Amino acid sequence: MDYRIEKDSIGEVRVPADKLWGAQSQRSFENFPQDAELMPKSVIYALVNIKKAAAIVNNRQGKLNEEKRELIVFACNKILLGYYDDQFPLTVWQTGSGTQTNMNVNEVIAHIANKKAGEDIIHPNDDVNMSQSSNDVFPTAMHISTILKIKEKLLPEIRQIIEVLKDLEEKNDIIKTGRTHLQDATPLKLSQEISGWRTMVERDLESIHNASQALRKLAIGGTAVGTGINASKDFGSEVASELTKQLDLEFESDTNKFYQLASKSALVNVHGSIKALASDMYKIANDIRFLSCGPRCGIGELIIPANEPGSSIMPGKVNPTQVESITMVSIQIMANDMAISMANSQGQLQLNAYMPLIIYNMDQTVSLMSKSLACFREHLLVGLVANKEEIENNLENSLMLVTSLSPHIGYDKASQIAKYAYENKLTLREANRELGFASEEEFDKYVNPENMV
Repeated sequence: MDYRIEKDSIGEVRVPADKLWGAQSQRSFENFPQDAELMPKSVIYALVNIKKAAAIVNNRQGKLNEEKRELIVFACNKILLGYYDDQFPLTVWQTGSGTQTNMNVNEVIAHIANKKAGEDIIHPNDDVNMSQSSNDVFPTAMHISTILKIKEKLLPEIRQIIEVLKDLEEKNDIIKTGRTHLQDATPLKLSQEISGWRTMVERDLESIHNASQALRKLAIGGTAVGTGINASKDFGSEVASELTKQLDLEFESDTNKFYQLASKSALVNVHGSIKALASDMYKIANDIRFLSCGPRCGIGELIIPANEPGSSIMPGKVNPTQVESITMVSIQIMANDMAISMANSQGQLQLNAYMPLIIYNMDQTVSLMSKSLACFREHLLVGLVANKEEIENNLENSLMLVTSLSPHIGYDKASQIAKYAYENKLTLREANRELGFASEEEFDKYVNPENMV
């Protein structure tokens, strides 16, 4: 392989000739795990957008000349078009401030810009990183990448899940047996059961949207420790305004940069709201798992789509694979939440040095949840069908319909009817007839599922 020699403050380092990064990127590439988890592309693009905005602001403030501004903006635009995705090879498991990834972006931008200029006039630190520090740029990128991904990927999928649940709710006005503690309970409508699922997701949508608004406040302008050293007083606010124009989403530079550098609680809160969605999706999926178990030897009140053969040995078996997939995803998201919470708690003095871990887990969570919701909706919810015959059979056999008799004959007598029916394999009507606690007319009047829902 051909190499070129690059220099940094430590000395010389060999960089493969076909790579656009510089000495600091190469050192990081060599010093930390390779063939491991890479910094998410969404973070790289967020960093590039920040560099573009910073160049425009530095030029406006008289710090960066017109030629350098144009070259940096040109390089940023080329990266954002996806031409150089292979030039960002650094792992998540690097310095906790994300400094190496920030420098990777600075060096690639400088290399592309200098190639365009035909000479080395753009310096990765002096020009691309002007008025910035990894300590304010990286957390700014974390906020930008997260809120954009939530807006563009996650929230639309949640809204589509809600619409499908609304459709299922409207189609299934069927009275069925309720169940608490996995035991028979008083009846309800299938539509009412589904309405509970729908409301869970609606409330989670509201929570995620509200929590994510805090991500509009950015660390940019705080530089190394929050004081804004080497940046103008207005640099953070002006960069936030440029990012608002670039990304069509309103941002502002936080009034307290010390908070933004030291704490990642805004991200903790956002992830916590996504974790709540994951826990609710686990519950919804698990309900469907129970209600569809069978088809002949279980509850069997719901029929799930047959997407693929369920067994390599049992012909004709259909398994709730979408349920299994999204519940595994939900568990992963809960684990990610623990990692993010722990990482935030470990910030020391003026900086949290666990930022790559936080954003890697956040990025995975948003991606996994978005993709899993789409699969769950398309391959399970859309094709979910009520088994009306089994629902009616189960309702007819339910002993808990006796609950409606309790106010009229007393709890003890109603309990005797239920136990007598169960022990003698009778219906409630037959048990009441033998025990004589209520007349046939009273039984018909009070034990009526229509009046119990």
